[in-house]
Amino acid sequence: MNLFDTIRNTLVPVHKEGYIFVAAFFLASLILGWIAEPLFWIGLVLTLWCAYFFRDPERAVPQDDDLVLSPADGRISHVAAVVPPAELGLGSEPMLRISVFMNVFDCHINRSPVRGQVTQIEYRAGQFINAELDKASDDNERNGLVIETRHGKIGVVQIAGLVARRIVCWVKPGEPVDAGERFGLIRFGSRLDVFVPEGAQPRVTVGQKAIGGETVLAEFGSAKGPIVSRRS
Repeated sequence: MNLFDTIRNTLVPVHKEGYIFVAAFFLASLILGWIAEPLFWIGLVLTLWCAYFFRDPERAVPQDDDLVLSPADGRISHVAAVVPPAELGLGSEPMLRISVFMNVFDCHINRSPVRGQVTQIEYRAGQFINAELDKASDDNERNGLVIETRHGKIGVVQIAGLVARRIVCWVKPGEPVDAGERFGLIRFGSRLDVFVPEGAQPRVTVGQKAIGGETVLAEFGSAKGPIVSRRS
């Protein structure tokens, strides 16, 4: 990411979901500063971090229904064929799953990876283990969406993490969504899984940095095979 991209993703508005948290952090800073001045500056730094966490940047979303975009900023943590969660009704056969892990410094706004119609939303209570672990897909608290597209049904699962305690989803079954459209967020540090049907080739590798609404995770109808990478 170049300097322009860093600035573009930092100096942006705070999403309204974060207003109360930023205000609470600032109020706590004032109280701590009344006790001891150095504590105010520590609290102010945490307040600025909170505002940064809830930032809501605009994104340049590719307009191509053959592309599956990243639903969030973060690091690609898994790319593999996995049986999707049973509650999504996507069948018992493995599907391509691409996971994006968000740390506490990533933008946590979640975006639809494709254009289509939300046909199903399923919430499951669970644990709060490290979202980077593969078993977090099964064990952690999660909220799954199924989106009907021209390429079939695509699953998007919001997974709570080690310190995340709140999954927020703004869309409802029956509503249309555009690729890159904001549909929710997770507080504070978490992961999203995208389940893609047969016919899509992955376009990312584990360890790669993804930008929500911009990075292409997978592509339908391409004659190119799976992406090959090397460390350098």
